[in-house]
Amino acid sequence: MSRMPLVEPEALPPYLKAIHDATPEDNWLGRHFARAFGPAPDLIQAYQGFYYPWHTGAGGAGLLEPRLKELIRLRIATLNGCVLCKSVRMAPEVVSEDEAARGVDAPDAEGFTARERAAIRFAEKMAVDHHNIGDEDVAAMRKLFTDAEFLELAMMAGQYIGFGRVLAMLQLEVASCPI
Repeated sequence: MSRMPLVEPEALPPYLKAIHDATPEDNWLGRHFARAFGPAPDLIQAYQGFYYPWHTGAGGAGLLEPRLKELIRLRIATLNGCVLCKSVRMAPEVVSEDEAARGVDAPDAEGFTARERAAIRFAEKMAVDHHNIGDEDVAAMRKLFTDAEFLELAMMAGQYIGFGRVLAMLQLEVASCPI
């Protein structure tokens, strides 16, 4: 049950109403996301205004390829226990369903480039053990990524981690125990 009151769909501001109405009726999480953020539509609209261009590369935003960002988003969704994040396919044209559903959780499997494997592993470490990211971890990443790419990767991973945890805290997600 949501920790925030859920605004009735007919009372949602237009931006959130459009999100709600475009979400299939059986997608409780997606519809309740729009309703929970009913009191703060400008916050979500501004956040998504940042998020989508940087995640997808729309309008020339970002240096990293959208596939790499989608792979780390999906891995972080697994680690966060974020059912909504894990179920959404933001880049189906560059990440197959099998990769999205299972592949990102086994980054050493065939089909991933050295950069993708390193990015998935780094994002995982940021999500579960960020205090133990050391100089050697950063140096290894800088062998595969430019400094600007590495900073983008770290920022995107951080926002994927943070927003997934906001959704979990609001109990818009099913909590998962990593043990």
